[in-house]
Amino acid sequence: MARWIAGLDGCRGAWAGALLDLDDPARHRCALFPDVAALLDTPEQPLIVGIDVPIGLPDRIVGGGRSADRAARARLGPARSSVFPMPPRAAVYAPDYESAKAASRAGSEPPYAPSIQGFNIFRYVRAVDTLLRERPEARDRLHEVHPEVAFHALNGDQPLGLPKKGRNAQAGLASRRTLLAAAGLPEALIAGRVKGVPEDDHLDALAALIVARDILDGCAVPLPARPERDAHGLPVVIWAPASRADDRTPPER
Repeated sequence: MARWIAGLDGCRGAWAGALLDLDDPARHRCALFPDVAALLDTPEQPLIVGIDVPIGLPDRIVGGGRSADRAARARLGPARSSVFPMPPRAAVYAPDYESAKAASRAGSEPPYAPSIQGFNIFRYVRAVDTLLRERPEARDRLHEVHPEVAFHALNGDQPLGLPKKGRNAQAGLASRRTLLAAAGLPEALIAGRVKGVPEDDHLDALAALIVARDILDGCAVPLPARPERDAHGLPVVIWAPASRADDRTPPER
């Protein structure tokens, strides 16, 4: 019996995806999917999908972001800036950046306007939000993750200290590959990046895959511990993998 899981990360208007059969880890593949439905409807029919996109959009934001954003930022500490605080639902559905800023300020306390980087991911957020409201059966399969939260947990709840972009990118990417291998992903899957997918997006999809595995196994960690739901019943929670803090080699004395 096959138990497929998957991870997805936004990639240049599409989705970098990775799939793995937990009952036969030799069976896996990576692909570039045009949309999330294309992955959900693959022949593998993954049971759980970790996806790097906000799910659950409150109508009003209090305290500088969704409860999930605040919990993830607290978990990451110094690397917290990698978590974009999501604005209210109305801002995500605004037709342009200026309208999004105005809607966000009107619906947040204290007033907050999204960055242009945050605004640029809203199309992904809208697509997933629409899919989950049109296909309620997908809600038990699709779960929000954040790659840096995942890598932080895989690193024993310690900051990686190396970026995945810029001057030190190669060292940062290598450290992430090492963490994925230590977490049990097949080396062939880690090396299985497909054409058109940048290395960092590929590794982020694999981190989402790790979280999907832990959700299926019942050991993933919800952030916050008691998730709220938005007006459409969608959970406001970022899932993290089980911490590998106990797996770290103790320092030499």
